[in-house]
Amino acid sequence: MTRTLMQATAPTTPSPRSGWLVQMRSEMPDTNDRNHVYLGVHVRGPVTVVHGRATTLLEPNDLVFCDPARQHLLRFGADCRMIFFRVPRCFLGLSEPELDQVLGVPVRGGEGVGSLVSGFLTALADQAESGRSTIGDRPARTAVRLLSVLVMELLEADTTDEADDAPGTANETLSRIRAYIEEHLMDPDLSPESIARAHHISVRYLQKLFQNDGSTVSQWVRERRLDSCRLELGRSNRRTTMAALAHRWGFSSPSHFSRTFRGAYGMSPTEWQALATSAFATTPPRAPTRRAERA
Repeated sequence: MTRTLMQATAPTTPSPRSGWLVQMRSEMPDTNDRNHVYLGVHVRGPVTVVHGRATTLLEPNDLVFCDPARQHLLRFGADCRMIFFRVPRCFLGLSEPELDQVLGVPVRGGEGVGSLVSGFLTALADQAESGRSTIGDRPARTAVRLLSVLVMELLEADTTDEADDAPGTANETLSRIRAYIEEHLMDPDLSPESIARAHHISVRYLQKLFQNDGSTVSQWVRERRLDSCRLELGRSNRRTTMAALAHRWGFSSPSHFSRTFRGAYGMSPTEWQALATSAFATTPPRAPTRRAERA
């Protein structure tokens, strides 16, 4: 098996004379490089891409975005060859959720934008292998523009697929997401971005799922955290400090937790705790009614 890496990097201050250096390496580095994304161009031999539950056998000139930290996405057979281009992520403007959407997605090199990108990059590779190790600014910038167009097409295709989801599929996805939120309510880093990334969907589609159900992601997370806090405070056999409770359920601070709780239920957490654990209460107190969300 032969794997060839072509590293395309820009100089700190590009100039017509400096160009963009293309280096040949034996294989893709086994590191977690968060500043770059790798684009592989298939040349020959059996290479399989694993994306979600699907596996795709690449054909010559096919493309796939890769991450050195996720080499399990590619399975190499005997006597195969690929060319890898190392491109700074900042040139593509990719966020983490968007990067997750394009990594491991096979792109056919014989049609559409994939054909243009594959042909242009293959020509650059041939130029480098012929002994000309320096590529001028103009071809390098053209390559980056083509990659940007390819990325946008992949993201738009993902959005189109999401929009075409059947109602039943969307409901199943929403149920899985809600179950995931329940399992991670105590995670202070739980956010629309992390939730979308965990389910390999865009933040826009995530928001759409909750919007169709009459809510928002942030509102749902906040309500579930508040309900969990209310239940914990209502246990007569257990007392806890507001600071510990706020920290445990992912609120940024005790004051933020208190304001959010009062805004939702019309009383402070301390008042609810006192009511729930009152020695004079002969029956469990009625749960406070959550106020309507303000616009």
